[in-house]
Amino acid sequence: MTVPDQVFLLPDLGEGLTEAEIVGWLVEVGDQVTVDQPIVEVETAKSIIEVPSPFAGTVTVLHGATGETVAVGTPLITVASPGTETRPPPAVEPAAEPPPAETYREEEQAGSGNVLIGYGTSGEGARGRRRRPRTATASAAEPTGASKRRSPAVASPVVRRLARDGGVDLASITPTGADGLVTRSDVVQALAAREQTPVAPTPATPVAPATPVAGERRTPLNGFRRAVAAQMSRSRAEIPEATVWVDVDATALWELRERTRTASDPGPGIMAYLARFVVAGLKAHPVLNARLDVERQEIVEYDHIHLGIAVQGERGLVVPAVLNAESKTVDELDAAIRDLTARARVGRATAEELAAGTFTLNNYGSFRVDGSAAIINHPQVAILGLGRIIDRPWVVDGDIVARKITQMSFVFDHRVCDGGPPAEFMRVVADAIEDPLTAIRKL
Repeated sequence: MTVPDQVFLLPDLGEGLTEAEIVGWLVEVGDQVTVDQPIVEVETAKSIIEVPSPFAGTVTVLHGATGETVAVGTPLITVASPGTETRPPPAVEPAAEPPPAETYREEEQAGSGNVLIGYGTSGEGARGRRRRPRTATASAAEPTGASKRRSPAVASPVVRRLARDGGVDLASITPTGADGLVTRSDVVQALAAREQTPVAPTPATPVAPATPVAGERRTPLNGFRRAVAAQMSRSRAEIPEATVWVDVDATALWELRERTRTASDPGPGIMAYLARFVVAGLKAHPVLNARLDVERQEIVEYDHIHLGIAVQGERGLVVPAVLNAESKTVDELDAAIRDLTARARVGRATAEELAAGTFTLNNYGSFRVDGSAAIINHPQVAILGLGRIIDRPWVVDGDIVARKITQMSFVFDHRVCDGGPPAEFMRVVADAIEDPLTAIRKL
């Protein structure tokens, strides 16, 4: 029989947003594509993602131009089948399989979880989805014992690629999707080795266009800004945050950084040292490297530290994480931070990096400001900010001298602890900044 043209609808790629902007097409009408071949780059939740094709064949229609916003569930590309296909009748009539695109969308919408800086999708769709019946023949044919281990059900090329790039054995993952499908969040959780708290997106409510008023300019919130607004509103609505701050003499750290610089090697940056000191503080006070399980009324502490670094990129603020920062030296942290921030500025941080943060470090001193009342990156429970380092008068041994002074501000969730642990954490970091050589020898 002749297989009709296949229309691939834009799936929910896991950020829980309702739309994505086409950054650029990787194929043209008339091109031959294969399954899993990247066909388009889209921007969603401030990350650029390559979307692979679930079909093979000839591209006949591109449903959208570069720069155009496409809604989830609407046509993205049409692919003509490479030909006809004849299948002999099976001995046992199998249950009808849905088209690849439908299965692909079903898997992606099966509770994608908290994958991009706190944004996620709801699991409601998975509970209401029909399950395909299993035949008695298929049940009887299942092996038992050690041979019962079967290949995992993975419909999405996005999930397969994420697992392949991360070196994850799909067979080792317990699936949570409908019909035993391995979902994107299953792979992210395996990569990050921690649980994520799904966050239901706030759908945009259509409103009538505003009547223009002289002297006003109106700029609609795009999907990214709406997602940020929802995330920040949730953080402020749910978390009773408190803030502490301290002025720190960073002269010794500044001089250490300068001594390690050479003509061919800039040496570790200030952020690398600060990240190492933050790791030490979190090891001493693990309640700050945690999340709050509201339903069970439990504080969930992590064995690992995925250190989120706030990065102002071309498409807005993102907080990708240096994974397993607790295992890295100052030099390794420096290399990781430089690589991560460079990629994040152009939207190339991975979904895992954007999802995995357990604590956030924010260098707002790069904007030439001294302090900030930061908003906690939900579901984390704390964020540390560093202001600019400038010359200020400082009292040393009774004399007023010029020193390199910075202000640190620390915002924490008052539900998980009182002021003692945050104050002690701040002193661990501040003391290390003021005497970095001693601190590094102890680490």
